[in-house]
Amino acid sequence: MASWNSTPMEVAYEVLGWIAFVSWSISFYPQVILNFRRKSVVGLNFDFVVLNLTKHSSYLIYNATLYFSSAVQKQYIHKYGSKQMIPVAANDVAFSTHAVLLTALTLIQIAIYERGNQKLSKISIGIAVAVWLGGAVCFFIALSNHSWLWLISVFNLIQVCMTVIKYIPQAIMNFMRKSTDGFSIGNILLDFTGGLTSYAQMAVQSIDQHSWVNFYGNIGKTLLSLISIFFDLLFMCQHFLLYPAKKAQQIPPNSSTSEERTGPIGKSPDHHYPVPPGNV
Repeated sequence: MASWNSTPMEVAYEVLGWIAFVSWSISFYPQVILNFRRKSVVGLNFDFVVLNLTKHSSYLIYNATLYFSSAVQKQYIHKYGSKQMIPVAANDVAFSTHAVLLTALTLIQIAIYERGNQKLSKISIGIAVAVWLGGAVCFFIALSNHSWLWLISVFNLIQVCMTVIKYIPQAIMNFMRKSTDGFSIGNILLDFTGGLTSYAQMAVQSIDQHSWVNFYGNIGKTLLSLISIFFDLLFMCQHFLLYPAKKAQQIPPNSSTSEERTGPIGKSPDHHYPVPPGNV
């Protein structure tokens, strides 16, 4: 297995990797905290969370197996050459593990907090079930000839597909509501930082090794960074340019009419949960 040619490059690789880990890991907390403070998940797309859990679980299988399994590492070296480094770092495994736990926590919040009239779509349930059934079939195919590298590559491909699919429901929901209220922009800003530093980490390794094999040897990590950056830019555009948060209108005391207080036909208006500043 190849080793580092430059110590500064190795240090930069580790630093960038852990910055990506911290950014991506912290990115889960603004949404969790926002849900907790509001005691509501209205505005958060449930399909996004289910598909995200499927995605991160698949990515954890890939990262943990390639990082810890010597048998899979030997298959990787046999395929790409003995001069290539394993394209999975400790921070990748740590991030995937943390992501699965925090996404599962968000799913629990969906189960216990106010949901309004939102519900999980049958399409996302069908996608998640199909993914795991397909993964089970691939496992038994790989079992016959011990094609473990091929098997985890399938899960790596699954996480890429889930990365694309998971963002779409939230982007459409923001467009339909003409609002990003309830969806934390802090999550997106941190996710964007993680995507940039993760891609930079791979570039540092390639420059040191004078080879770009790690970009296609771990195509999942490459596409994860690029896709995340693309959708994060889209969400930032929606939040800051297309649907900026409206400032609450201040109504002088005793100036509201009966209809303004109770709504038409004597019905109380829909309750809007306040969104903490900076966590929209």
